[in-house]
Amino acid sequence: MSELDVIIPNLHWNYTGVTATNRMIAPRIARLVTARWLGRDAPEGIEIMSFGDLMTLRFGQRRPLVWHARRNNEMMIGLVLRSLGWPLKMIFTSAAQRHHTWITRWLISRMDAVIAASDAAASYLKVPATVILHGVDTERYHPPKNRDAEFAISGLRGQYAVGCFGRVRHQKGTDVFVEAVCELLPKYPAFSAVIIGAVDDASFEASLKARVAEAGLTDRVRFLGELPIDDVPLWYRRILIYAFTSRNEGFGLTLLEAMASGNALVAARAGAAEAVVTGGKVALLVTAGDAGALAAALEPLMRDPELAAAMGMRAREYVAAHFSIQSEAEQIVAVYRQVNLALS
Repeated sequence: MSELDVIIPNLHWNYTGVTATNRMIAPRIARLVTARWLGRDAPEGIEIMSFGDLMTLRFGQRRPLVWHARRNNEMMIGLVLRSLGWPLKMIFTSAAQRHHTWITRWLISRMDAVIAASDAAASYLKVPATVILHGVDTERYHPPKNRDAEFAISGLRGQYAVGCFGRVRHQKGTDVFVEAVCELLPKYPAFSAVIIGAVDDASFEASLKARVAEAGLTDRVRFLGELPIDDVPLWYRRILIYAFTSRNEGFGLTLLEAMASGNALVAARAGAAEAVVTGGKVALLVTAGDAGALAAALEPLMRDPELAAAMGMRAREYVAAHFSIQSEAEQIVAVYRQVNLALS
């Protein structure tokens, strides 16, 4: 039996980057301690608890009970439960690289421990934090055995694809990606582009599609919208190059997912990109929000697909060696145990 119990709440209606992060790490934590998932979009490999199950823990809970929040509402609910008698030890993970609102600062100040997803995120906190970089599940995200065969079933035009995954909105830089590929695709007929992600603003997406139509590329720039969770790793294996285009980001887990999938990566300097990418051998960094810079970095890779493929395989080796999901889980559980010892 584990020496402590952990509740991992995921209390958000939409599938977000926080949800993706939670889903990747939770099953690994569950291999190390008794952990249960509360909320939507539960992954395989972890026990699911209902809100009814949560109510039963008000009485008779003998072991430490860790509540690991990643959102304001999860911190609020945990604090309310603790005030009503639930024996909770409160942990919060912060990925935001910005100054927090007063309510977020107040909530964080009442946590028993805080984890920051990067040094940059830690720099915005007013309390001590343990920096634990995200890892990636290299079993779930892996290169294809045959990328040509994977591409062939994609329905895309040509032989290769460049992709951009994430919510379709200004903050994610989807417009930057569209502008870059509208410049490049006419020069490289072997390539198509694919955009995957939920649409936050229909008018924003409509403007992007209008730009694509203006460039005469409607048949080569595909907007697939939000896909089932399990389909996304398949699409990483169908593309050759991945563009991370966020203007600002907490961490940007797609960086690691793309590299683990063997994609050549061109990344905007946002989120954890500069912490993840240490040099041009595994990926290329460009200024956030600059479509011209993105196009200039993508073009050599589109001109030479073999160069892109080689960069992608180096990226895969790099993240497998340096961004282990198992290591992340072990570091998080170490924080749980420190809080347990300090407060017991």
